[in-house]
Amino acid sequence: MSEISSVSMGPSDGRASHPYDQERAEKAVRELLLALGEDPEREGLKETPARVARAFKENFEGLWQKPEDVLTTTFDIGHEELVIIRDIEVFSHCEHHLTPFHGVAHVGYIPSGKITGLSKVARLVDLFARRPQVQERLTTQIADALVEILKPMGVIVIIDCEHLCMSMRGVRKSQARTTTSAVRGVLRDATTRAEAISLITNR
Repeated sequence: MSEISSVSMGPSDGRASHPYDQERAEKAVRELLLALGEDPEREGLKETPARVARAFKENFEGLWQKPEDVLTTTFDIGHEELVIIRDIEVFSHCEHHLTPFHGVAHVGYIPSGKITGLSKVARLVDLFARRPQVQERLTTQIADALVEILKPMGVIVIIDCEHLCMSMRGVRKSQARTTTSAVRGVLRDATTRAEAISLITNR
């Protein structure tokens, strides 16, 4: 049996094993340009390695964060009914080709009295999305982090995305979308889950 939990990607809990190395990243981008047959010294590309390195640091900043850093604010108000946050924008990168995938996440949970700020849920989605990812793992990580930190009675996460590794290369199916879900706790009950899905899909 794997020792990697459903929240983590490895022994480091899905986070980077060392700080970001800007200089090394710039050298790597320069080498890639050379491998492509380009001239990194030409006018349009002189600053490209530095720009790409800075962009990568931003795009993958979730590697240097942990869920506990995001879900820092909770309120114990005794609320024990569904909370749904719909249409949270998702921007991530497929770990197989480092090409983007994007779409929306819908997150719902039933608190056991303790809630968190709505923006914190969106930040949690961003944290896991800003790592080299697969959508299936991203969905699971969000759900499991909510369970682990908030201890709610139930959680549901649904993510719907277009993957550019599928639409701009390979099979080039630009209309294809991928939907994944993760359900935990009492939301596995058919009636409760149906209520949550109805609230998510009701436009």
